[in-house]
Parts: sequence; C-alpha cells; structure tokens
Amino acid sequence: MTNKVTKEQERLHEHYTEKKKWLKWGPYLSERQWGTVREDYSANGDAWNYITHSFSRSKAYRWGEDGIGGISDEKQHICFAPAFWNGNDHILKERLFGLTPSQANHGEDVKELYYHLDNTPSHSYMKYLYKYPQEAFPYEELENTNSHLSKKDPEFEITDTDAFKDNRYFDIFIEYAKNNEEDICIKLSIHNRASESAFIAILPTLWFRNEWAFGLIDPKPDIQLMAQDSEVGIAKVTDSRTGDYNFYFDKPNQTLFTENEDNFVRLYALANKTPFVKDAFHDAVIKDNYDIFKSKNNGTRFAPLYRVTIEGGKVFTIRLRLSREEIPQPLGSDFENTFITRIREADEFYSQLISSDDEDLKNIQRQAYSGLLWSKQFYYIDIPSWLKGDPGHVPPPASRMKGRNSDWLTLNNEDIISMPDKWEYPWYAAWDLPFHCVALASLDAEFAKRQLILLLREWYMNPYGQIPAYEWNFSDVNPPVQAWACMEVYKIDKEKTGIADTQFLERAFQKLLINFTWWVNRKDRLNNNVF
Repeated sequence: MTNKVTKEQERLHEHYTEKKKWLKWGPYLSERQWGTVREDYSANGDAWNYITHSFSRSKAYRWGEDGIGGISDEKQHICFAPAFWNGNDHILKERLFGLTPSQANHGEDVKELYYHLDNTPSHSYMKYLYKYPQEAFPYEELENTNSHLSKKDPEFEITDTDAFKDNRYFDIFIEYAKNNEEDICIKLSIHNRASESAFIAILPTLWFRNEWAFGLIDPKPDIQLMAQDSEVGIAKVTDSRTGDYNFYFDKPNQTLFTENEDNFVRLYALANKTPFVKDAFHDAVIKDNYDIFKSKNNGTRFAPLYRVTIEGGKVFTIRLRLSREEIPQPLGSDFENTFITRIREADEFYSQLISSDDEDLKNIQRQAYSGLLWSKQFYYIDIPSWLKGDPGHVPPPASRMKGRNSDWLTLNNEDIISMPDKWEYPWYAAWDLPFHCVALASLDAEFAKRQLILLLREWYMNPYGQIPAYEWNFSDVNPPVQAWACMEVYKIDKEKTGIADTQFLERAFQKLLINFTWWVNRKDRLNNNVF
C-alpha cells in the first residue's frame, strides 16, 4: 500500500520544481563563526586566537554569522537569533561558549546544554532547546579546570559545575513555523525550572551580515522602527537583495538599535567610527543604561528588549514574526494556528518515515533527523578574496600568499551545506558529508543528491580533480567515499520513489572519474589502485 503524499512532501516538490522557495529560510546560522579559518587574518595562521570567544561579540565577521538556535536566508544577508542575560553574567549570552584545543584536554569542545528537538526538511517547523543557568555562567571555571587536565582525564563539563544546582536554570524553547516560504512565525518560551522567581532579559535580535564594510553591497541595508506603542511592534527591513520584510513583535520594554560594526576600541585600542558598534547592547543591558539609544530608530542590528521576572515553575512567551506581507493581526489566531498546523504536518511526515511501534525509538530517530537538519549552514569563502584582502582594509600578511590553502585559487563556496557540527566543526568535510547524505536521503533525497554534486562542481574541486578536504587544509585527503555515497543515495531514492535517477549517477560519474584519476596519479604509491 502506497502512503499518501504528505504536506511536507508537497512543499519539497514545490521547492525542487521551482514553484516556491521553501528552503530560502532555514537554520543556516553557524553556532561558531569565531575561531574558524575563514575569519583568520593572522600572520601565523592561528585561527583560534585571531578571533576568540571574547572578541566575537565585538568583531563584525567577514564571511558568516553565528547565534543560538538562529535562522537566516540562504545567502545569509538577514539573520535572526535570540540573546539572553540572566542578571549575573558579565556579557549577554549571544552565542555558545566552548574551549579551544589549547584550553581543553580533548580538543575543541562546546560547553553548553542545547538540543535539536524537531525539524522538517523544508524547515516549515523547527524546535530548539537551550538551557541557560540563572547564576553567572561558569566561563572561567570551565576554562581553568579543563586546562589542567591530561588527555587521559575525562572532560570537565558544565554539568560538573553548580550551574544547574537546585534547578536554577531556564529552559528556553525556540520555535519556528512557516505560514508560507516568506512568512515565518517565531515563538520563544522561557521556562523557569527553579522553585523561586528569577530575572531574565531577552533580546530577539534581527541583523544584517556586514557586507558594506567590505565593498560587497551598496546601498547599505536598514532596519527602521515603524511602531512600538501598540501591543504589536513593527520594524521595516529594507534590503535590495532579499527584498523588504516586516518584523512584528510583542510589545517590549523598549527597542534597541545599533550597527553591525567593529568595536575598534575594544579590539584594537583605536577610536570607534560610531558609538553604535556590534556589542553596544552588552553594556546597555548589563549597566541598565540606554541613553545613547534614545534617538536611534534605525540601524543594521535591532532587538526588542524584554526584562521579566518569571515565577518559579512558570513560563514567559514572546511572539515574533518575519514576513514579506503586511499583516493586520500578525500575532493573532493565525499565528497560533500556523504552529498547530505545522506540528501536525511534521507528525504526519515522520509517522510515514519512521516505522516503529516503540515511541521512545521513534522520538530518538526523529531527534536524530532533526540534528541533521539543524546542522545545515551557510558556508562562504572565496579564496582569492580571502588571500588578497578587501579594499579599504589592512591587507593580510605577505606570508598568506604562500600559506594555508593558497593553491586553491579556484575555490569559491557560497552555499548551504550539511556540517559535521555547527560548533565543533562548522565547516564541511569531504569525508563526513557523504555519510550525512546517506542519512539525509531518507528525509530529502534531492537535497542529498545536490550536496554530493556540489562537492564535485568546478568551484569546489581543483583543476586536477581533487575534492577539497576541509578549510584547515583543503589539500589534505580523506578516504574517497563519494562514489559509494552516490550509489547509496541513488538506491535509497529509488526504493522510496520507484524512480531510478540515472541522470544523477551520470552527472556524478563524470567528475568522480576525474577524481579517481587524481588519486591514481597522486596517491597510489604502491600501484595497487587502493587508497
């Protein structure tokens, strides 16, 4: 008996036949942009120390953005992610914290509690959980303790501290439901798990990736406050590339605007071009001083601010909506019905996909699929621009022209790619990605096929036929599993649809032959045709 076509499958069909763009918006924000090769402009190639976690709040990134449970459009022009402050931290919680290889005893290691609870292939419904302590976040304890451990010792985790003692933490659920491909409902539900009341500030932040400072866009995009006195606030998002949007939000305590610009004072001990720098919200919220924002009603970084005290065991909910449309009652019954409908459709999609009577196993499988889908990320690097630097900026050191990845002059990546992990490994890997695609084929075979083809395109492969390994060294080699993955994805797709996509195999085969020839000529030292 053939299963009926679900609404989620209809959306995927609409997207891949180019009738609608359901995948224009998704969970494409990295969970760590700092400490990556893309952002490294140092003389010695020390990516981890060029932009640290501490500097990340003050530095306008060049190649991408990061956040907690955030979303962006497919080219990451417009980004959204929530930020929080528990009243005790010395900074806002805008991104996940973790240790670098020199600080941790087992390599780079994220030190937070967060969970990918749900997601559908079109990202019509997504759910993410972040656990935020109510006491000061134990940054120093995690760093100091782990730095004294040997490789034989277990890692010292946040659960080994008192951060969650007596349930003094918030469960923050971040949910997205698409009314249509250009109309996204957003819900933040903050649960106080302690028995006593606790304060929290929430900043649902909308911003533009800074492309104007690097000469990549003109005119500069803008977010303009349109209304804030009614029960629903409105900000107008103006961008010549993505088109304009309306950002609706529940009435806040106040609204904050700044610019996504470097804090030169903090980063370089130089004068700032403007007081409205990337991390301007930090001092304002923590010091409870908003004087500089009084006459600022537009910018490239915007957040309505909610300062609330939540009773023990209670929940506080914030509703927001990003839409191409002008909606008379954007947070009314239509908003709630969108969540109800998309959750029901997600249930239908997964009930057909996962054949088990064991509810625990079904939930585990669904969350595993969710983790795969949440790990999609916008990945952007153009090696010639990265090597030479940008007009109007200090040029990279001369050593860069003969250093890391300098022989990959044809590599220009600007795509949504499945990542091994958006914090610990927020860059694609030629070995990992084929394994992802085999798992993704059951969810969205077309996406899996396009991912495998992507690595074989001429702006990824070098002219000799080598597939780029990973950004720390594109010339490194990983086991050549691409051909195996293409065949596996083909078989999974054929079994699900009854259609043999031999065109996909043919497209892959031509480039795989070139890659095979590269292996034979460069890596088959013993002439055994085994690599």
